[in-house]
Amino acid sequence: MTLQSPMDRPISHVLLDIEGTTCPVSFVADTLFPYAARRLEQYLQEHAKEPIVRERLRELFACWRKEDNPTAQALLSAALSKQEALAEPQTNVVLPYLLWLIAEDRKVTPLKDLQGMVWEEGYRRGELVAPLFTDVPETLRRWHSQGLVLSVYSSGSVAAQQLLYAHSHAGDLRPLFSHWFDTRSGPKQEPDSYRRIADQLKVSADQILFISDLIAELKAAERAGLAVLFSDREGNPQRNPETFPMIHSFATLDPRHCHHRS
Repeated sequence: MTLQSPMDRPISHVLLDIEGTTCPVSFVADTLFPYAARRLEQYLQEHAKEPIVRERLRELFACWRKEDNPTAQALLSAALSKQEALAEPQTNVVLPYLLWLIAEDRKVTPLKDLQGMVWEEGYRRGELVAPLFTDVPETLRRWHSQGLVLSVYSSGSVAAQQLLYAHSHAGDLRPLFSHWFDTRSGPKQEPDSYRRIADQLKVSADQILFISDLIAELKAAERAGLAVLFSDREGNPQRNPETFPMIHSFATLDPRHCHHRS
């Protein structure tokens, strides 16, 4: 960490990524995504008449029409040959695009919402339990008791974030967090997203510490004025912090002593 600049204010808020930061990447990649892919068709069939599901399918179909990816365009051409898709997208029409988005790990908001709905059933049935890194639960409780304001910013929907922390191996940790942010705040690689979050938190950007395992996110957050730390966890695909300060565990971290780089 660098010394505090005279212009810096003490860190009062911690903004946390999830995947690769508080929870292993493998849980998302090897458990959550395959679970959603397996259960999505049945879930959509069972809930096809629910207004929120219909709305998310319409939003997905609108995204699909704007795709410039050749594979997505080919899938769309096949879907448009089914006349019912032109007025109201049906489950069987949109499903191939949904499965393709999951396989590509695309950050599409209506897809994330639908995944969250599927995961909710899985958590409720006890088929899904979130394995947070061992140092995370105790540290989150410590930070909360110290008066730090904790928030989450993930590409997964707010509903999916809350489900993960509600059904962790350490119990329900949701009360430790005050705010939840997803792609509705903007892409995580864009500085304006972090400025919007600071506005919603009603705090100066330089009072927020953002922790993530992705360099592009850290660069965006730093450009917005946040203090940042690179999360280096076992199993993360990106292990090189480049020029960013790095941590391997939250156990000894006191965010109040983290400051901006000169």
